[in-house]
This record gives sequence, structure tokens and C-alpha cells, in this order.
Amino acid sequence: MSNDAINEVCEILDYISENNTVPRNIREAASQSCDLLKSDDQDESIRISTVLGKLDEISNDPNIPVHARTLIWEVLSKLEAI
Repeated sequence: MSNDAINEVCEILDYISENNTVPRNIREAASQSCDLLKSDDQDESIRISTVLGKLDEISNDPNIPVHARTLIWEVLSKLEAI
């Protein structure tokens, strides 16, 4: 995976995790997802798969604001394209 793609995805996730209009559980999941993508502990495909699952789950949260859901979908599509 290109570092540019990861950095782009993490910028969006950082924005979500720092946005106080987004519920805490969603901010935490965004932050954890970025940390996981940047770590070298597991194979890249496993990290991406884990993050996709986590983000898909929070995108279906009924409490997520519309703008955050749209950003999560954008991240999902970028990760799926890798």
C-alpha cells in the first residue's frame, strides 16, 4: 500500500477523531483505525481488512452525524481500492 494512501485515509480519520460533534465511540474507532493502519505488527491486508470491518460497523451506527458517515464511506472506498 502506498504511504500516500494511508496518510490520506489517516488525515480523514484524524479529522473525525478530533471533531467534537461526533460521538466518542466513533471518534475512538477512527483513532484506533488510523493507529492500526500505521502499525507494522500485522500483514497489510489483515490490517486493512480489520479496519474495513471496524469502519463498516461504525458507519451503521444510528448516532453518527451525516458528515462523519460520508467521510467514513470515503475512507472505506479508498481502502477497498488499495
